[in-house]
Amino acid sequence: MADLESDPIRMVHDLNELVATPFRDRVNALCWPRALPGDFGEIVAKLEVGEGITTIDDARLLALDLSQAGRVARDVLLRDLKRLREHDLAPQIDCINGYPHETEADPFPTHVQSFHVDSATAAADTFLCTYFGPPTEGLRNEEAIRRVDIPAARARLLDLYGGKDDEDFLVYLNENFHDLHYVPLPGARPYSFGIGHLWRIACAWPGSPVPPCIHRAPATIAGGPPRLLLIS
Repeated sequence: MADLESDPIRMVHDLNELVATPFRDRVNALCWPRALPGDFGEIVAKLEVGEGITTIDDARLLALDLSQAGRVARDVLLRDLKRLREHDLAPQIDCINGYPHETEADPFPTHVQSFHVDSATAAADTFLCTYFGPPTEGLRNEEAIRRVDIPAARARLLDLYGGKDDEDFLVYLNENFHDLHYVPLPGARPYSFGIGHLWRIACAWPGSPVPPCIHRAPATIAGGPPRLLLIS
């Protein structure tokens, strides 16, 4: 897990503080650290999802036949969903068993396993919590560079675009999400979001007071169990 005292990451003590704390002074990632009870691995096993990303609704969770430890974990999931909805958010639980892009060979990936930032047209944040499986990774802004700002990568993208490096090229980069993806600088130290901790991270939107939080989904481990994730 990240060093929560280091800039730009801050620790909070409960959900209300997580939701209400403004992003400012370069702080673009807030974490509510938690040690959650229950057996989330049992939930993943009982869901028996296929390949890809499966969104799990409340009814499917409630229909699972679980042990006491599994029921405790389910109560945690339902409580997290309920409390975030009470804050006018739209959380969902995803069970992730691989990603469709993993059969592709893209020199300029724009999927969630590439370091990236989330974007919006108005003020917005992203909430994340990994309950089971490999957790999300973050990267401090000063330890990364946008891929499109690397001369060789920009030249190759410009070649693929087939035009000039002008406003239309910028539109092309934006429409294809290339301007949201980053590459770690030499010596960069990605940090883990950990298991059970609820995070709120800054998105890129016009007028945002802080830079967006750079993060990525973990690499898929061949033969590993699915990942259980809350995202809003």
